[in-house]
Amino acid sequence: MNVDVDVGLHPVQVVGAGPRTVTVRRAPGVNAEAVSKEPTHVAKSLERAGFDYILIEDTSMVEDSYKNSAETSLRRGFMAPKNDPLPRVPLMTQQTKHIGIIPTVSTIQYPPFLATRAFTTLDHLTEGRVGMNVVTSVTDRVAQNFGYERHLEHDERYEMAMEWIDVVKALQNSWEEGAVIADPYSGVYADHTKVNPIEYVGKFFKCRGPLNTIPGPQREVPVCSAGSSEPGRVLAANYDDTQIAIVKDAADAKAYRADIRARAAAAGRNPDHIKVLFIATPTIAATDAEAQAAYDAAQAFRKTDKAIEYNLWNMSYTSGGRIDFGAIDPDTRVGDIDLSKQNGEYTSIAGLFGGREDETLREVVASSFQVKDMGLVGSPPTIADKMGDIMEEAGGDGFLFYLPTTRMNLAMISDGLAPELRRRGLIREEYTGSTLRENLRAF
Repeated sequence: MNVDVDVGLHPVQVVGAGPRTVTVRRAPGVNAEAVSKEPTHVAKSLERAGFDYILIEDTSMVEDSYKNSAETSLRRGFMAPKNDPLPRVPLMTQQTKHIGIIPTVSTIQYPPFLATRAFTTLDHLTEGRVGMNVVTSVTDRVAQNFGYERHLEHDERYEMAMEWIDVVKALQNSWEEGAVIADPYSGVYADHTKVNPIEYVGKFFKCRGPLNTIPGPQREVPVCSAGSSEPGRVLAANYDDTQIAIVKDAADAKAYRADIRARAAAAGRNPDHIKVLFIATPTIAATDAEAQAAYDAAQAFRKTDKAIEYNLWNMSYTSGGRIDFGAIDPDTRVGDIDLSKQNGEYTSIAGLFGGREDETLREVVASSFQVKDMGLVGSPPTIADKMGDIMEEAGGDGFLFYLPTTRMNLAMISDGLAPELRRRGLIREEYTGSTLRENLRAF
């Protein structure tokens, strides 16, 4: 399996505060979303395990839709404060040799030219180990930080994102192969006939070009996304090098991956060039009994006031800030809540509430969570076997593990689980590519 990691930039780690991620892919894949003060330690640990990349999530706002206040966000340290992810990238690659780093870039926050220049520069600085996690952002608060009155509607956001990627790719290719001559004897740096304006005019963006930065080692920086809605799948099939998705079980994973691959083939792409990683929340311990005890304790915790507060807060955010679940009587029947007001993560909201219309909000919030465990509970050998079985059925590329990146968890994955996966031939023995794209496609 491939191995990837997603590192959040919260300064503190709070149990239940948007669990962090580690991923494992079937040819070589493990992805981890993490909260850590020590990103270089995370990078070195996960490179030792054979991970493909670290995905740095990001959100540019202080969330205040829950109870119409930022009090809970700031008291609990939910999504704030956060540092900008881009400056972390060269810091992390300086301490490693192979692992890729994928920071998040929002299409509503970064004009395409600015994003292309920044990521091309990072491509040079990392020697081809950077990717871009393209997001549309979710809430009005993000939009208002960047000059909008309200955020665009869900489907229009994806239309904008696909146009954004088109502009980025055009800029990345505005310098043709052979444009750079760099001949000190003739005094010619570049052939001006091979550096061309793109003259892009679209619905959302207008850009003349060309880029004033020469192409990086990968030329086109690999694209990652996480949208599972209809437009999210269209974006992934047309542009992604890797996608992360939430599914219930192996059968669901198989159907999802087959859909993305069919869409990619219809778009004229090689389906093997998209690595689909499935998010899961594993519980790993030294023995199966210890893991089961930890899992049972976590399930019990989810029914506590502290955990329920987080889930209500997260549901409010996930709705795009359009539904304040903190203002709804918890004994309200779900079928009586107008979920159509949302403008956020449509697939996530459907996954949280779908088929539970006759239950109360209190019942749903204590038992329904965005990310599933997919049955991954046990010791490293047990989980390795389960992962192999799931991928055998799904035919997939791997997992995204969503869990706190404490030193204990890093050690359990890097030095416990990874060797068991490697022993079964499920993850790489060594890195064979020199760039992120090459390592993603290695097997």
